[in-house]
Amino acid sequence: MGTLKVILLVMQLISCVVLTAIILLQSGKEDGLSALTGNSDSFLGRNKAATLDAKLANLTKWIAAAFVLLTFFVSMLYTAA
Repeated sequence: MGTLKVILLVMQLISCVVLTAIILLQSGKEDGLSALTGNSDSFLGRNKAATLDAKLANLTKWIAAAFVLLTFFVSMLYTAA
């Protein structure tokens, strides 16, 4: 039982770090001050970023779900002991 706790805690720590990194890699949804310059992105640049942002958003959902489940299982193990 002790080994299972350690494995789940390590997995939870890894998912926490990966989730934080993926969230920080995502671009913001608003233009901010860059909209004032009048530069418009090219069509290819926007589509490439949208595809990357879509992949990162999807990956964020899956890793967040894994983090929630790991937290639930770890809490069950610690309350049972």
